[in-house]
Parts: sequence; structure tokens; C-alpha cells
Amino acid sequence: MFKISLGKTPKRRMSDTEENPLEETEEYGEIEMQEEDDEEEEYPNFEGLENMQQELKEVNTLAWIESPEEEEEGEEEGREFGEEAEAEDGEEGEVEIREEEEKDRKGKEEGEEEGEGEERVEEHEEEEAGKGEEVVEGLGKEAVKDQALEADEEASEAQEESTVEPEEITTSMISLERFMQTDSQTVLSETSLNSGSESKHSLQSELLETFELPRSPGSQLEFLDLDVTTSGEPLISFPERQPSGELDQRPQDELEEEEGRDLEPERGDLEQEKRKRRKEKRVSCISEKSEKESQPKARITKASLVSTATEDVLFQSRESANTYPLTMTWSFGWNSTLPVYYIRENQRVLLYTSGHTGVIYNVLKNNQHHLQGHPNIISCLCISEDRRWVATADKGPDCLIIIWDSFTGIPVHTIFDSCPENNGIRAMAITRDAKYLATISDAEIQKVCIWKWTLAAETPACTLDLPKEYGFQNYLIFNPTNNKELVSNSKTQAIYYTWYPEGGILAHSAPVLTEKTFNKLVGKFSQSVFHLNLTQILSATMEGKLVVWDIYRPPPSASSSMGFPHIKPCKLVHLQKEGITVLTTVDSYIVTGDIRGNIKFYDHTLSIVNWYSHFKLSCIRSLSFSKTPAAPPAENTNYPPDCTLKSDHFVVRNFIIGTSDASVYHLTVDGTKLEKLFVEPRDAICAISCHPYQPLIAIGSFCGIIKVWDYEQKKYLFSRVFEKGLGVQSLTYNPEGALLGAGFTEGTVYIFDAMSLESAISEPFRYSRSSVTHISFSHDSQYMATADVSFTVAVYVVRVKHGQRVWEYLARLRSHRKSIRSVLFGVHLDSNEPRLLSLGRDRLLIEYNLLKSYKDHLAVLDIHRTDQGSYPTCMVWYPPLTKELFLLICNSGYKVKLFNSATKMCRKTLLGPVYGSPIEQIQILPVKSTLELQKRYMVFINRDKVGLQILPVDGNPHKTSALICHPNGVASMALSYDGCYAFTAGGQDRSVVQWEINLRVL
Repeated sequence: MFKISLGKTPKRRMSDTEENPLEETEEYGEIEMQEEDDEEEEYPNFEGLENMQQELKEVNTLAWIESPEEEEEGEEEGREFGEEAEAEDGEEGEVEIREEEEKDRKGKEEGEEEGEGEERVEEHEEEEAGKGEEVVEGLGKEAVKDQALEADEEASEAQEESTVEPEEITTSMISLERFMQTDSQTVLSETSLNSGSESKHSLQSELLETFELPRSPGSQLEFLDLDVTTSGEPLISFPERQPSGELDQRPQDELEEEEGRDLEPERGDLEQEKRKRRKEKRVSCISEKSEKESQPKARITKASLVSTATEDVLFQSRESANTYPLTMTWSFGWNSTLPVYYIRENQRVLLYTSGHTGVIYNVLKNNQHHLQGHPNIISCLCISEDRRWVATADKGPDCLIIIWDSFTGIPVHTIFDSCPENNGIRAMAITRDAKYLATISDAEIQKVCIWKWTLAAETPACTLDLPKEYGFQNYLIFNPTNNKELVSNSKTQAIYYTWYPEGGILAHSAPVLTEKTFNKLVGKFSQSVFHLNLTQILSATMEGKLVVWDIYRPPPSASSSMGFPHIKPCKLVHLQKEGITVLTTVDSYIVTGDIRGNIKFYDHTLSIVNWYSHFKLSCIRSLSFSKTPAAPPAENTNYPPDCTLKSDHFVVRNFIIGTSDASVYHLTVDGTKLEKLFVEPRDAICAISCHPYQPLIAIGSFCGIIKVWDYEQKKYLFSRVFEKGLGVQSLTYNPEGALLGAGFTEGTVYIFDAMSLESAISEPFRYSRSSVTHISFSHDSQYMATADVSFTVAVYVVRVKHGQRVWEYLARLRSHRKSIRSVLFGVHLDSNEPRLLSLGRDRLLIEYNLLKSYKDHLAVLDIHRTDQGSYPTCMVWYPPLTKELFLLICNSGYKVKLFNSATKMCRKTLLGPVYGSPIEQIQILPVKSTLELQKRYMVFINRDKVGLQILPVDGNPHKTSALICHPNGVASMALSYDGCYAFTAGGQDRSVVQWEINLRVL
């Protein structure tokens, strides 16, 4: 109904109505409402909207007098609205303008006839009442009752219509005005989005225009929905736009009171003066509003962080109060299967992923900014050519695609339902100008989608299901000069795509390539890229060869019988012996990286220009070049010569190298300087331990490396790499902090010096044949106990020989029938001697007698069963909050139990934290002073979360808080000596996350 009425209303008239909405005053409110009722009865539909507005203006003494400035603005808005709108509404607009001019000249006459108008209305009401009385007199008593009831119902319905319809009309007018104000910007933005322009500033200008667009209800002109809920709070707030009809920000009752005060003294004599003041007041308000609207940039500066951000905003020092109990402050490790990108060269800013978090790392400032929001491990990421827009996607339940602004770290758009099957994204690419995003799902039948993310689209612009015989496509890239062309490849098939946005069609060409095609072995495809001549596609193989595909594009004037563009294999070029793992282009070069760590540069004819092979790197996983072009050769430059006959200077941009051993390097071409930025574990991380009185953390990986970090300064200190086959499974510092015990995956146990990682024993202990999962020291560092996968507990003791303290093997015992969950040392209260306990999944709590144990004999003191149905998961000494000393044991039924430490009797059973999976490990947060002894906290981890709980345990679920730390599973946990930080190891995601603990918000 609104569309019909608004479509027939001249836009000039609508603008005037917007500037002066239907206002009710104390003096003329009755007249306006009466005439609205009359108009509703006379015009039941909205076709008479113009006549009703005209009569309202004639009656209302506060008719709008439009200023010349407003007329000029209205004419400009009309010109921006489009030539079609002018053609349709031009004649009606001229008629309306002439009518309004006549109304302005008659304004004074209307004011003089005001009193007469009131008398006429009163006479009209009296006549209607008289007619009603005559009708009533002619009816009987029963008819009078029925007629009265019907009249009441009709009056109530009329009153409801009179109160609803004017509001709906005003709302539609405001919506139309907003559309008229923003139509020109919308047309420009849509035109730029559909064009093939490749200016690197085009997207930024579009986003700036986007933030100026007001979002009216039901409007389809919303571009970027920046209120993303992945980070918990909206990061960008838009200013609330005041409708153009509201000329004063004060409440309506205040305006009515002010008008009432003006009407009190001498209404008859001061009526004319009062109307004059009102007109001047409204004109001043309109002038102020027009001045504000003429400066939209000032409003955006205060509201939009994205539109005003610069490259240096992200790492500027700013203090922000932590509002969560646990806040991520640092991420150790990175996913070396995904590329690392070179964002900015002036400060060596890199982009990579660590688990389910994107990390923007400033190498020179040693700062990290975390892109948090994914519920699963990030499976792929890409970045725009200007390094402004970053896209990340994950793989798993409730998978997401998030586009980030790298200047501010703000998520500007989130795609929630990209994969209804919850399979996630396998490959992703973004156009050179960042207008479009392409994804390939990880389902059995892969789906290729193209997203117009700048329009805040929730559904793809086009989709294409790929047959199974194409193999799993794991690489995707756009044509750098044409947003409508893409290429992807699996290990056996390369596919060329052509996108037709007008019809939403994604055509593809996938010619079959076998060894018979060239009568040679082709090999498995790794990556593909568009050739520099733009008429060919290159696909690299693990045999060191390039497959050259010719692109056949029918001319635009050709008939549809010519078909879609397609590719055909042209030739096979054997470039090198080593398998090519990376294929990309930069400036005028085609660049390859291979499994031997060589980086080679070719020209457009595939003739080699230069290479780097003397760095002895491992397999190249990614190459990312700086967005800053290389400086031309000069006297003070030292570019290497190329390998051509001319021996010209080899000038290329500086670039970042990512290798398969999780190492990242920076190569400065001027002078050929290779700098190692960082080296991280390339395999699962399950072992972490914090120093007992220094800010140090030891991290061990299955790849056989132990690294020690200063977690306050975020500095890597020292490390030790072991021979192949020795994977670190468990780590623990002794209470003095002088030794570090380590258990390995093949059963070896080491004891290291904590400050140098040199072995503190002559030979490692090799008494276990399986992985050592737990390692623990006694409070006096006289005993060390270990547990392995074979359900065996082993004890080592310190002996004094020849005046030196020497560690010796004491005994071992297979005391459990299922996996051991905890090995814990305690203290006998009467003798201060250490006591040892173990807890297994077989529901047995066993305490050992260390004093009666001797060589090859580990004595058992007692055995107790902890549960009947559920199995225990972990245990810890409960802090002395009561006079009784307890052991706290968690089980698989989400229960926590308190056992007397001496009698092993269960004293209390309570509900523990319930966050999707049972608790797997708990630790009591250390206190900083004696004043905090009666206010203790517990840190816990379950399958994928880390959390805090307020002690004492009482089953209250509101005393706990938890969040996702490692979606694929948490391997272990450690606490800093001062209780300020918690650390979690993610196992297979090869990351360790540092969490700052904020107890003030609990």
C-alpha cells in the first residue's frame, strides 16, 4: 500500500511533507484530527493522499515557509535521484511548486481567517450532532440501542485508523526521503562494484560512501553490516540519524509545554506574534540541521573507525580495561600449512594463523593483534592486493567466513551460512580490488561460490557444484586483471571458471590431462596461476614441470553457438628437477619455490632470470612479496646481477618466506640479506610448564624441540632440538626451578638444567617402552615420579655419591588397569615426608609407601575406589579453606568430589563446571599475598575450553566462566608463578595461548 501511494506522490511534495510532519498542537490538534477522520471516511484508500496533505496545509496555521536554500537543496536532490524520476515527476513537481508558492502568498490570509475557520468547524459539528438527534428521534427504543452499539464500534474503528495511518504515512515519507538522499551514492557505489576498475583505493572509497548510507527498515541498500557478533560486542556503532521531519531533539511534551506557556497571556492580542516566533524558531532549527547534513565527514569521523583508520592505528599503545576473566594476550606457534603474508614493510608486519585465531604480528615492535571470532580451526585465508582486507574461513560445525580490516583489526563482514553441511571451506581467493570473494567448500561434492561481500550479501552471487572425478580442489586464484575469471586445481585436475554476473552463471572448463596428452609424466598439481600475457594459465607439478593452458575467449560479438570461454593444454615445460610447491607472479617475473628450498625467478618466456639456492632452506610453503615496489638501482644499492647475458641488476621487491619446518624468513633483495624472523614447532604441542619463580615457560613439541620463552617480554630465550624420533610428551619444573624433567614419546626420561637445557644426568632413563604422559617432583625435590601409557608408575630418587647429588632409578609398578589420569605428590603433616598418589581411569586412587620402597620394589600403602559408574578425570590438592584437608577429584559425570586426605573418605559430592565436556585438568591459582588465602580460585580445562571457578566449590554454576581456547582439543595447561597468566597447549593445532587472568570481574 505504501509503494502505491508513494509512487504517485511528487518527490518535491514529499520532501516538504518530511520537513514539516503532521504535528499536533494544543490549539489546532482537534481540527487536524477531525479532518483526518473526514479524509479517511471520504478516501478509504491512499489514492487521495495528496488531497489530504493539501487540506491539512490549508487548515494548519503553522504552514511551512520554505527558504531559498532548502529549495536549492531539493532541486539538487531531484537531479541526483535520476533522469527517470525527473521524467516521471517533473510535471507534477512544477505544479506542486506553483501551488506551494500560492499557499505562501495566502499564508497571511489564512491567519486572518483562522478564527472564522474554527467557527465553521464548530458549526459543522453542531449540524452533524443535530442530524444525529433527528435520526435517533425517528427510531424506536430497541433500534436506538442497536444503533448506538454500532456507532460506538464504528467510532472506535475510525479512531484506530486515524491514529495508525498518519504514522504509517509519515514513516513511508521518511523512508522515501532517505532513499532520495542516498540514491545518488547508491548508484555510484553499485556502478563501481560492477565495473572492472582495479584501483587499489576503489574499495576504500566505496566503504566510506557505505558508512554514510542510513539503513532504513526494509531497505535493500545496506552495504556493510559491521555489527558483527563474533567478538561478543559490536565494534562499530553508526550514529542514529534523526528523521528530517524532527526539527528539535527535545521530547514532545517539553515542546507542548513551551507552546502552552506562550499561549497563556493575551491569546487574542499575541497570537500573531506567537506564530511569527514559531516560524523563526523552526527556520533556525532547519538551518542548523542543514549545516550538520552538509558536513557528513565530521559525523563519520566520530562514528566509523574503519573509514578513518590508517596503517599505524592497529599497534598504537592504548589501554583498555579487561572486561573478561580470561583475555588472550599472546599466541605461540603458527600453522605452517597455511601461508604467511607480508602486510607492511616499514615495520615488518606479518599475517598468519595460529589455531582458530588470525595473528597480525609486528616484528619490530614485537606486538601481536589477534583476529578472534572463529569457532573452529582456520582452514584458509587470503588478503587483498593493497593488504587492507583479510578474509579467513574455518572448517567444522557452525563454520564462518570473516572479512577483517587489517588497519584496525575490526571484522567488517561475517558470512554465517556459507556451508549448510558444516563442512567448512577448503580454498578461498579474493579479487585484486577486494570486491569479490570466491570459496570452495570441503564437502564430498565441492561447491564453488562467489560472494559480493561489500554488499553485505548473505547468499552467494553464484554457485557451482563440482563432480567428484575432479578431485578435491585445494587451490584457488582470481585473474589479477579480470574479476570474472578464476582458476583452481586439485592434485589431478585444473579448472578454469568464467563468471557472468548478469545471469548468475559460473561456467567452467576442465579438460582431462593424462600422461598420453604429452606422452610424458606430468605429476601431481600443486598451484596454478594466470600467465603474465593473460592468455594462458600455468599449473605447477611436483615433478618440476609447468603445464601451459591456452585460454580461448569468444569475441563479444560472437553468437552463443561459440560457447563459453575454455582452456586447452598447450605444452608441458620441464623447468627443474625438484618438485614445485609454490607458483606465483610479481611484477614481470614468474616465481617458483620447490621442496629443496630453492626460489627461482623466470621471465614471461619461462627463461630463468635469477635464483636463490644457497640459503639451505627446507621445503617452501609460501612466498609473499611486499606491496612496496623495489627502489631503482643507484650508487648506494647492492642488487645482485641476474643470470642473463646482459648481467643487469636483479631488482625485485623484498619478500617473506614460509617453510615447512615452521620457519619464517625475510629476504632483503638489496644486498641479499636473509633474516630469520621466528621458528615455531612444526608438530603437535602437548608439553608446557611454567617456572616456579621466574616469568619463563618451557614448550615441548612432538617434533623434538624444547623452547623456553620469557612470557612477560615475549622473547624467545633458548631451545634444544633432539634427534628424530624423540617427541616431547611432558614437561615439569622442580619446586626450586633448577631442573626441568621431560618425558618423551618413546619412553625416555630426561632431567635438564633449567637455564641451559643441558642434561643433568649422565644418561637418560629408558625404563619405559611407551610414551611418558605425566611427570612430577616432590616438594623437596628428592623424588620424581612418572606415568606412561602402559599404566605404569615409575619413581626416581636423589642419592649422594662422591659428594654429588645424583638421580637414580628406584622402582616402577604397573598399578592400574586403565590409563593414568594424575600423578600427585603431597606431604605427610606429621613428618613432612613426601607422599605419592596416582589416579586411574579404572576408578582407583592408589597411595604408595615411599619409605618402604627400595630398588625395583614400589610399595603400595592403600587403594580406594572413587566412583561406581563414572570414571575420574583428574585430581588436585584442595586449598586449606577449612580445617579438614581434602583431595578434589573430578569425574566424567561433571561431578567434583572432596575426599579426606588421610582416610580417603568422600566427604562431599557437588556439581562441577558444565561446558559441553567433563573437566580434564585442574589447578589451584597461586596467591600473591597472605591476604588472599581465604579467597581462592581454580583454573580448569575440558576438551576445548579453559575456565575459572570461584572457590569453595558449592555447585553454583554462576561461579564459573569458560571460553573456547583450542577447538580441536586442549592437551595441557600451566599457570604462572604469580597467578597472573594461564597457558594452554592445543596439541595438533601446534599453538600455545597465553591468557591474562582478571579476577576483578568475577
